[in-house]
Amino acid sequence: MTDTRLIQRLEPKGLRLAPSQVFGRIRLVPVLRDEVKGDLRFARRDYSDAPLSVVALEGAPTSRGLKYVSYIPHGMVVSWGNRQAEAVYGTRLQAPEGKKVKVGPFSVRLLHRMVHREDRNQLRMLPLHLAMEGFLALHFGGPDIAWAEYSREALSHGLSPRVEGVVPGWASSALDGALRTFEVHEQQVGLLLFNADELLSAFVVAHPDDYRLLHRTLLEDFYGDLLLQYGYLLEAPELGLPLDAKRVSSVEDLRTEVARMRADWAAFHGFMAGGLFGVEVTSRKVYEAGPFLLQHFHTSLVPSEENHLGEAIVGPDGTLEYLKTYRLSAAQTRRAYLLQQLAASSWNMEDTAEKLGSTRQELLLRLHNAGFGYLLKDHVLEEARRSKARGS
Repeated sequence: MTDTRLIQRLEPKGLRLAPSQVFGRIRLVPVLRDEVKGDLRFARRDYSDAPLSVVALEGAPTSRGLKYVSYIPHGMVVSWGNRQAEAVYGTRLQAPEGKKVKVGPFSVRLLHRMVHREDRNQLRMLPLHLAMEGFLALHFGGPDIAWAEYSREALSHGLSPRVEGVVPGWASSALDGALRTFEVHEQQVGLLLFNADELLSAFVVAHPDDYRLLHRTLLEDFYGDLLLQYGYLLEAPELGLPLDAKRVSSVEDLRTEVARMRADWAAFHGFMAGGLFGVEVTSRKVYEAGPFLLQHFHTSLVPSEENHLGEAIVGPDGTLEYLKTYRLSAAQTRRAYLLQQLAASSWNMEDTAEKLGSTRQELLLRLHNAGFGYLLKDHVLEEARRSKARGS
């Protein structure tokens, strides 16, 4: 039986969007929650004292096994339950966790799993890194049939290691300025982040108090290269909706007109975020936290479309309680799409090339250009290059 909390189409249930705030080319769209239940709480745990963290995805942190390596400035502590969330919240937020070891001149923090249960109604998660690890793990094992094209390394170790580059939020002075400048709404639980009106990220939590504490952590999060790509463009335009004075002859009419404007704002910003909200996603269950389901997801990975990956927590009634997303760059999408098509064709080159409407040689060169040349034998790549040079 399919869990109804597992997202198939990302919808902002239980949320509404407020008019945007513009700072240079950065547009922030506040996300509001009118019904706050208080049974799911979030808080930050600081890891910024270590320039690198190593997360054990299997086995103990110090044992051999699959590892995720990145700079992780903070974790997130999640507590749930009606009275329990209030009782546990704040009691173990800075509990010591993760052994620090010296590697040359640097300190490295060793962490156990992306999601680690700490108490009966409390867990620690590594926000956004959870989604990125799920993305990196897509078809990570590589070919399971010893096709002639693949190198011994690919057949033995799959895609290990797989690396993706990201941009930290503090690299954008405009983002820093926007977060410092604008006030947080009373019912605000998140925001949509646009750069030059391209959606970069969405961040939502369950409680307004928690969002206020986590607001500045957006500078510590990572983003795609679109965060910096539009540095020389003009500022994002202010978007205004006129109030129709002909409809207003009383205070009640004014309230109705303002409500209409707010609804129009929400619809317009929802349209701007149409590459994320309302689209079909592929989700995978990560952790069941009482009545809440933590999962990570990605969109279609079709290169001609806008693509995002992320993580979410959905309540028993389908309400979106937590969301954090990352927009994939065009190059990241192409890499993921190639792997997706290869896996769907059991890593058979001829079948995959036919599916993509290309030749085997063209596919081999696409893999090389995408950074997956190490999967292929040297002479196979060389043959593809010569074939291209001959124009055949």
